[in-house]
Amino acid sequence: MDSGTAALMEEQTVGQKKIVLLTPRGFCAGVVRAIDVVKIALETYGAPIYVRKEIVHNKHVVDELRDLGAIFVEELEEAPSGARVIFSAHGVSPAVRTQAKALNLNVIDATCPLVTKVHLEAVKFARKGYTIILIGHENHDEVIGTLGEAPDAMILVQTVEDVDKLVIADESKMAYLTQTTLSLDETSHIVKRLRERFPQVEGPHSQDICYATENRQVAVKAVAPLTDLLLVVGSRNSSNSQRLVEVCRKEGRPAYLVDDENDVKTEWFDGVNTVSITAGASAPEHLVERLIDFLRANGYGTLETLEVKEEDVRFSLPPELNASRLTQISPTV
Repeated sequence: MDSGTAALMEEQTVGQKKIVLLTPRGFCAGVVRAIDVVKIALETYGAPIYVRKEIVHNKHVVDELRDLGAIFVEELEEAPSGARVIFSAHGVSPAVRTQAKALNLNVIDATCPLVTKVHLEAVKFARKGYTIILIGHENHDEVIGTLGEAPDAMILVQTVEDVDKLVIADESKMAYLTQTTLSLDETSHIVKRLRERFPQVEGPHSQDICYATENRQVAVKAVAPLTDLLLVVGSRNSSNSQRLVEVCRKEGRPAYLVDDENDVKTEWFDGVNTVSITAGASAPEHLVERLIDFLRANGYGTLETLEVKEEDVRFSLPPELNASRLTQISPTV
């Protein structure tokens, strides 16, 4: 937030300003599980616990877990031999698992079960000798892990134009998979073009884009005609958070991604009476509450909610953690 934001908002009439809070928003079941894995591991085994990459893509979450004793590393070689290492929610390639064994590391796997589903699909298609088209964003942690399941059989595409450039040796043995955090609309366009070019292409048994990604995008579409501005709480490296901004903008409404209220800019609020708020699947609720408090203190005195769908999804802890600890998993999503 810059210094002029408060002054701008104070000039606007309090009674005309309102906040619309979207539901569902924020943590998904996979993120809840991953964070709980780190916290329970710290409680069970004590610090330090090493985490390969960010456990989820949110800097506030990472900072909180670091304060509790988690040590975040980019590569496994940074952890000492025999250490306990957690794999992030985004998943890893088989090569990383092999490396962990070679380094004598005690692994706890916090990969989201919905990402694991995509990995298993990749292995299934690769064993059948298929060429696998993976729809996703290059260099995203999840995509890197999925590509590693069948590197010789998989081709990454990011756009419809990428599909038009594909040359497949045997078009009768093709399949596609997707990153779990993509835009539903953009992915549907890519899949449509794939099916036009390669009518025999097979897809996953059920959609790879996760339920939380879909639900949050549907909520944004529902509120777009009713709002002047959408604020999405989430970190810059959060794919699903970035997609929420894109979805709103494609509906013709301005939208911005903010880590917290300190990212808010003065110029966003010119002529804005209704501000809607949502949060990416790795953004903690207390950041949403801070943003609401900030807006209320600066002229947006009315709070309404728009609930599109109720979520009640839970995932069990990984088997590497003691079964007796299962009762400690967070009961809400």
